[in-house]
Amino acid sequence: MVAIVGRANVGKSTLFNRIVGERTAIVEDRARTTRDRLYGAAEWNGRRFIVVDTGGLERRPGDLIEEKVQEQARQALTEADVILFVVDAEAGLTPGDLEANELLRTSATPVILVVNKADNAKRELEGAEFHRLGWDETYAISAAHGRGTGDLLDALVWALPVESEAELERKRREAELEADLEAFGEEALAWQREPGGGPADDERTAAWDAQVAADQAVNAQPVRIAIVGRPNVGKSSLLNALLGEERAIVSEIPGTTRDAIDTALDWNGRALRLIDTAGIRRRGKVAGGAAAERFSALRSLKAISRADVAVLIIDAPDGLTAQDAHVAGYVVEEGKGLVVAVNKWDLVEKTERTFDEFASRIRAQCPFLDFAPVVSISAKTGQRVGRVLEAAFEIAGERRRRISTGELNRVIGEATFRQTPPPVKGRRPKIFYATQAAVAPPTFVVFTSDAASVHFSYRRYLENQVREAFGFDGTPVRFVFRDRSRVELEKRPKKRTPTQRTTKGGPPRRAAGRTTKRAT
Repeated sequence: MVAIVGRANVGKSTLFNRIVGERTAIVEDRARTTRDRLYGAAEWNGRRFIVVDTGGLERRPGDLIEEKVQEQARQALTEADVILFVVDAEAGLTPGDLEANELLRTSATPVILVVNKADNAKRELEGAEFHRLGWDETYAISAAHGRGTGDLLDALVWALPVESEAELERKRREAELEADLEAFGEEALAWQREPGGGPADDERTAAWDAQVAADQAVNAQPVRIAIVGRPNVGKSSLLNALLGEERAIVSEIPGTTRDAIDTALDWNGRALRLIDTAGIRRRGKVAGGAAAERFSALRSLKAISRADVAVLIIDAPDGLTAQDAHVAGYVVEEGKGLVVAVNKWDLVEKTERTFDEFASRIRAQCPFLDFAPVVSISAKTGQRVGRVLEAAFEIAGERRRRISTGELNRVIGEATFRQTPPPVKGRRPKIFYATQAAVAPPTFVVFTSDAASVHFSYRRYLENQVREAFGFDGTPVRFVFRDRSRVELEKRPKKRTPTQRTTKGGPPRRAAGRTTKRAT
């Protein structure tokens, strides 16, 4: 565990993004942008480690949120095996650096001094004044441009603790697996070069086996659960309640959370990853707000796209709002599983029918959410928060289910027999067969005679029939209608009318029993 600390606005988040290799942390030329601890995995010279981005260290924070930011930073210091103390070469040595230096002197963890923003040789020379802080390891770098970061990472890896037996065993397993895959690839290439080489099994069976193998690989990955919603509805409170610790800063001030916070968790023996996101405001407020507000909204939307299941937090006293429906619509468009969690349920005056009426109103206001389960929780008291993860695990399993083509066509055939597709502009499409093309989300391809003329209502009818037969609770189901490729049949002669029949080598023969006026 490597913690990046220092006073505010010295480039800690920029260095974090540089080490991790992607733009995970929000970077803005304004102090106090980072608040919560942000974790990211990195690897250098064969060593894997976790990097922690923190807020700026201060001895006398000015408000309640900044006090909690300091608590988060100090928590990162206690977890760290190596500390990167970042200072600013452009600004020079400041009283804030001296205060942070005094705080780090009390830690027994190895500290590496990082003089950031040394974009050229002159800045690097000017950064020599930081040697007076008294640290043995001092490196001048430019996190924005990557200058000097390689030497810093070499020193960082050298300062890490000795690799554990578990880490060495993991490396041995990866090396053996890579060798096996390489040998398998050479064998497959040699088999393909043999004359007449080809699959012995039916191609459809081989394709099915490949799909099942791919599904199993997906199922082995931890379930990723994103907590989304409007600002100040209790997303960070739910994260802390599930973890049993103050992982994220909780405040009544909207917009407290800015970065998307990933946290690994083992729940009843199953691995998962919780993603706490910033509140998604209305588009007008985001566009007119600060840059950090826009970056936070983008991070939240990106967190939804990389999650398996999204937990939409709704404020029980406010009920379902238009912005809640907007966020839910984005989750459905992304094809992610969805759990609707009604938070602050302890503040609602309840009867035996209160929850059922509340859930019915949600489905009446947003009919496209009829597949999503609704649970009532209280993140503040911890009431029923475990049901959120139970529902998320069930939905993740439903998203990864694959239905055999035979079972699917049996259901589709019975559905089309009971209700044929309605004609559109005088054309009635015919359903031939269907197959499941993908999982997460379940995607079905239906081959028809005229895909463009399949009415929207009939598409929903088939989706409802598939849900009734196979479940898929909590996950969107996608149906793709395609025209079946036409097989060129042997051309048949057109049937002619009696008046068009001709005799061999003679004029057209008229129908028997019919005469013309001239003949009469």
